[in-house]
Amino acid sequence: MSDLATEDDIARARSDPAFRQQLLAHNLEQLLSALNIMRKNNDKDPKSVRLIKEGVDLAVKLADRLHQKERDPGPKAA
Repeated sequence: MSDLATEDDIARARSDPAFRQQLLAHNLEQLLSALNIMRKNNDKDPKSVRLIKEGVDLAVKLADRLHQKERDPGPKAA
């Protein structure tokens, strides 16, 4: 699995619950690892703080995109 989720990954995750869990777990693990490194380095640089916020935002956006199908299953037959 690459570092970033591709559109193909997102599409597969929407239809494959096991892959969705794997994708979320992988991306959250990467985020937590980066946050832990910054915490250990006691990194308070404004750029680092901004990157942490961006990482959290990206994780939330990924989760939202993966769950979008559940919230909006598409058009319904009339």
